[in-house]
Amino acid sequence: MSGLRTASLYRRVTVTALTVLVVVLVIVFFVVNAVFRAQAEKDVNGLLAARVQLAQQLAKQNLSPPNLLRRVETRGVRGQLAMPDGAVYGALQPPSTTRLRQVKATLSGGTKINGAKLTLTADDSIVAGTERTLQRLLLITGLVAVLVTALALLAGVRFALSPLDAMTRLARSIVSGRRGGRLAPVRTTTELGRTAAAFDAALDALEGAERTARASEERTRRFVADAAHELRTPLTGVQAAAEAVLQLPPDADPEQRERLQLLVVRESRRAGKLVNDLLELARLDAGAEIGRVPVPLLPLAEAQAERVGLLAPEVTVTVGGADARVLGDADRLTQILANLVDNALQAMDGHGTLTISVAPDGFAVSDTGPGVPEADRERIFDRLVRLDDARDRRAGGSGLGLAIARGFARAHGGDLRCDAAPGGGASFVLTGLTPA
Repeated sequence: MSGLRTASLYRRVTVTALTVLVVVLVIVFFVVNAVFRAQAEKDVNGLLAARVQLAQQLAKQNLSPPNLLRRVETRGVRGQLAMPDGAVYGALQPPSTTRLRQVKATLSGGTKINGAKLTLTADDSIVAGTERTLQRLLLITGLVAVLVTALALLAGVRFALSPLDAMTRLARSIVSGRRGGRLAPVRTTTELGRTAAAFDAALDALEGAERTARASEERTRRFVADAAHELRTPLTGVQAAAEAVLQLPPDADPEQRERLQLLVVRESRRAGKLVNDLLELARLDAGAEIGRVPVPLLPLAEAQAERVGLLAPEVTVTVGGADARVLGDADRLTQILANLVDNALQAMDGHGTLTISVAPDGFAVSDTGPGVPEADRERIFDRLVRLDDARDRRAGGSGLGLAIARGFARAHGGDLRCDAAPGGGASFVLTGLTPA
């Protein structure tokens, strides 16, 4: 691929303008010269016609042939008079490189010249001097015009292209680390205005991408640190419980040994759940593939209601809505619904009413828990965020369930938001799914 040609724009504009000017001046030179030549020929023909008319008048006055020729001839016009008796007066101009104009006439009038043949010739010496003067004037004027235009272009083009220098200075300042500068064109309908607006838009996108990258890097760094912290807690518990089991004497209390073993299993499951959630987030970040098949939502909601009946018998579950069908992945939609239900159970601490409402393009899960403050309704979808850290730890929550649920919701083309439930709790609403 060939690179961009980067010849000097000042020089290109100046040379182009001067070339156009020279071409125009050459055309003007030839046009003016041709018009002058045509007019000069017309004037010479008129002069010859006037001389012939004068000769006719002089012939009526019965002048002698020599006197008549002397009166008719003038600068650049020569004549010859052939008498009926064969006598010839005057001599024509000999052929030369000059262009000749010739006119003939038969004179009538007095007895001396009646029937004589008059021949008049004229060459371009009549207008040659004027033509040469005009050509010199056009040439000198053209050269002066080219010189003046060149000097004017040196200053004018630099002024006209000064916005490009401003762009260059701004680009260099951006490269040197200064941010926030913009060209801010007054008019965006001109060529330079559109270029400056596009340049500003590119800078906005660049700085926005930098801010996004820095924020993403910060979130990633914080997420890695939080994930390591979260993993350290169950792993520490597993390590401590395992060491305690190994240190027990053979005759140790079986109940104590069983408690330690249960602790190992519980902490291992907690660590495993956290690892699985981290893997799910990694799949989302990599662009998880979502199936597109018709999925009935009401059976998914009813299955979750049955699960809640087993996990939290004291929680009242209500399922409502139409038997809607959407295009999506049944396993992922089940995971979204399960994460929302688990979050509601943790918020209600095992007591209250859970409502699952099915809509044509999604569903909603509402609880009667303490609710979510309005300032935190977006933050709770961030990774490893807990509004009640102590309760979530007891329940084994990783702080990733809502982040995973929103990620899969958006992968389906929808979105997940948190609203206030009518009873004072929280309502998580999934919308935007494609009806089947």
